[in-house]
Parts: sequence; structure tokens; C-alpha cells
Amino acid sequence: MIKVVVFDAYGTLFDVYSIGVLANQFYPGQGANIAALWRDKQIEYTRLIAMSDPNGPGGSRYYMSFWEITTAALRYTLDRLALERSDATESALMGQYAKLDPFPESLGVLQRLKTQGVSTAILSNGSVAMLASAVQNAGMRNALDKVLSVESVRTFKTAPASYGLVGAAFGVAPHQVLFVSGNAWDALGATWFGFRTLWLNRQNLPFEAIGPKPSFVGKDLHEVFEALT
Repeated sequence: MIKVVVFDAYGTLFDVYSIGVLANQFYPGQGANIAALWRDKQIEYTRLIAMSDPNGPGGSRYYMSFWEITTAALRYTLDRLALERSDATESALMGQYAKLDPFPESLGVLQRLKTQGVSTAILSNGSVAMLASAVQNAGMRNALDKVLSVESVRTFKTAPASYGLVGAAFGVAPHQVLFVSGNAWDALGATWFGFRTLWLNRQNLPFEAIGPKPSFVGKDLHEVFEALT
């Protein structure tokens, strides 16, 4: 029986590509390119850190917060696209990242789960401060039992220590967790860890060519209720 439904944050509850709207105001015609490259570089940096000295005391000695990584990824993106950087633009874009738009159904799904007595949580690469800002902005605080950040283990998903935070927080075994992610690589990592998984394939993409398939696949967060039946 599933006892806890755990959601990834970025790309699952919050739309990371919504940042392209603001980026397009600063760099007309480049918003979508900035959003896509920024996201790719952000995830690449988490993997570089997680793979470097992953077994150091208390996590990787190369650890940087997700906020620092996101800032660095933005700077790389603008340089890569040969776009002028300024402190004001960086501040505005990072400020928007701290309060990304949620997907339209996110809050309603969380609230419905709570009315059904299902425990809910976020497990994210995001720093504690970033997640607090996003959750507050989206009005989700009362719809979540816990907001778990990998910051406490100084690594990033898909390192097993990151997924292990769920069991430590709720006292459940992996098979009692439904993990929901809009990122195929995250769904794969969670499946390897032993979670039941729901991959939200919002963009109609193929799944990863290695590893086991997720337990469930859906188009949006409403598929959670099908997975729980």
C-alpha cells in the first residue's frame, strides 16, 4: 500500500520553462532558448557535483547549493548564447526562478490528496530557501506534510542518499512511496531506489533507453489518482 506521495518540484509541480516568458522580455526571441539551455546546464552541474567525491564526509566536498548552481547555469547560458549579462537582469531572472509558476493542476491535486488522508511531500534538488519561496508563492504550504531538500545530505538526485531522505522523514519502506516526477531521469533514479514511480510525460518524449520503466506514465498530475487505485 502506498503511504506517501512524494513530488519532485522543478518540472513536476513548478514549470521551469515558464521562466522563458520573462527572459524573452530581456532578450527578445531568445526566451525559449534561454529556458532550455539554462535547465540543461543546471542539471549537468548537479551531476558533476554528485559524481565528484560522492562519499566524502557529509556528502560531496564540491557541493554548491541549488541556488548557486542555478545562478552559475544562467551565467553560462547567457555567455553561450552571446547575450549581454547585467546584475539587474540576473537579479530579475533569479528572482522569478524563486517563484516559478506552478502547473495549473498542482495545487488542486495536492489539496485533493490531503482531503483523502494521503501524506504528501516534496523531494527536490532545490535549496531549503528556494523551495520555501516557491511553495509559499504557490499557496501550497498547507497541502504538504514535508518539504525535503537534498541540501541536508549535500548531494543531488539521483544519488541514493537523496531518495533516502523520504524514508528517514516518514519511516516508510521504498515500496510504500509513490514518487512523481516530470523528469525521466529522476523517475528512473527513483525506480532504481525502489520507489513506485509516476513519470509525467508532458512533452510526449521517449523514456530513457536504459533501466526499468516507471510504474506509471501520465500526462499531468491528475494521473496520481489512477496510480493510487
